Amino acid sequence: MKKSVAIVTGAAGDIGRAIAGRLADDHEVVVLADIDGDAAEKVARDLGTQERFAAITCDVTDAASVASMAAAAGSLGAVRTLVNNAGAARAVSLHDTTPEIWRMDNALNLEAAFLCFRAVEDMLKESRGSVVNIASVNGMNVFGHPAYSAAKAGLLHLTRLIAVEYGKFGIRANAVAPGTVRTQAWEARAAANPQVFEEAKRWYPLQRIVNPEDVANAVQFLAGPQASAISGVCLPVDCGLTAGQAELARTFSQSIHY
Repeated sequence: MKKSVAIVTGAAGDIGRAIAGRLADDHEVVVLADIDGDAAEKVARDLGTQERFAAITCDVTDAASVASMAAAAGSLGAVRTLVNNAGAARAVSLHDTTPEIWRMDNALNLEAAFLCFRAVEDMLKESRGSVVNIASVNGMNVFGHPAYSAAKAGLLHLTRLIAVEYGKFGIRANAVAPGTVRTQAWEARAAANPQVFEEAKRWYPLQRIVNPEDVANAVQFLAGPQASAISGVCLPVDCGLTAGQAELARTFSQSIHY
């Protein structure tokens, strides 16, 4: 019997690392795909042995690179789970969004997920596997970073498209939409502004910021057998942020000045 394989893109980052570690609980091999191969390799070695964690250099915006990654993952066993986690945000406002930024954010946050899914589509059919797309609360309402947000909104729709069209093959597709996550990028902001987390927490009913492990737990659930009847949904992991999103969106919109 083939080993069960999970693929996590953007795996060198804090969220990707947490997801990879959690998926190892119920997958025999986890592929850590990242454009920074050295960083992915370091994360893989930190997590465990080469037999359990395989680092692969991959530019998820490049179809040839994605195809190569998918072939390598398929050689390790039966691909059962694909987590499209790679992503980044650039310009905060629409006014500051250049055509280049718009294209780059859409390529990384939306088109890459399409490329990765199509590359492993047949493998997921064979395993009757699962796709989990890491979206964002930005894809659900207006919280800034417009190009990123538009791409994440598209990613939510792509999730539903996969769920509807590929459900007949036993493939499930779901999305996780994190709010602010306490990653190294946010820690860097905190170094410049020690109050940044306190300022952010006021928008969250639970009065705390999401941790990478919170996101990883949601991914493991949606990818696993306990969610076998769940497909086409978006699960916010946001400490209650989107429960009051209308008020926050109005506040944000009123705060933009050019």
